[in-house]
Amino acid sequence: MKTFLTLILAAALPLTAHAAAIPQLKAFIAGSKTLSAEFTQVVSSKGKREEASGTLEIARPGKFRWEYRKPYNQLIVGDGKTLWIYDPDLAQVTRKAQGAALGTSPAALLAGSNAIEQNYRLKEAGKSGEAEWLAASPKQQDNTFSAIRMGFRNNMLVEMELNDSFGNTTRIVFGAPRQNVSLPAGRFAFAPPKGVDVVSGD
Repeated sequence: MKTFLTLILAAALPLTAHAAAIPQLKAFIAGSKTLSAEFTQVVSSKGKREEASGTLEIARPGKFRWEYRKPYNQLIVGDGKTLWIYDPDLAQVTRKAQGAALGTSPAALLAGSNAIEQNYRLKEAGKSGEAEWLAASPKQQDNTFSAIRMGFRNNMLVEMELNDSFGNTTRIVFGAPRQNVSLPAGRFAFAPPKGVDVVSGD
């Protein structure tokens, strides 16, 4: 009897140790009022491949700081009302209404309390490697992304894959995540530096 019970418990362990991706998404959103992480990003399109890396900071709801550091510098800040995109090499700042831009970047999707569930249909996509995956398809045809996949491990987002309407595939891997850390309000504020051009986006 002891051996039989041991076999039953052993068989049940994988079911409890590896929760499906959608419950992990909900737990990740509910459990991450703030988040900081590093990321690496690979964009593939028509045989071309571009790599970049940087850091991400989020303060829900609606505030984020997405900073590219390699191979170029670019800063994207959402302060809850305005989305700022600063290109130091071009000495240019693009300003957009954040509400209109929400959902057009991975950071905006992650910073919204329920932006993904509100704008996308979710379904389980099984396990690959060490992560449980979900697939998200847009509810509206004019969405920037035609498909999104998100991989979770232990209620933490570890990877995203995004396909956009231009045929690009973006793969983002997150590392060194820290949940609910103290992030100064100034991290999500932006003032255009002197001497740069400020343009309004669509």
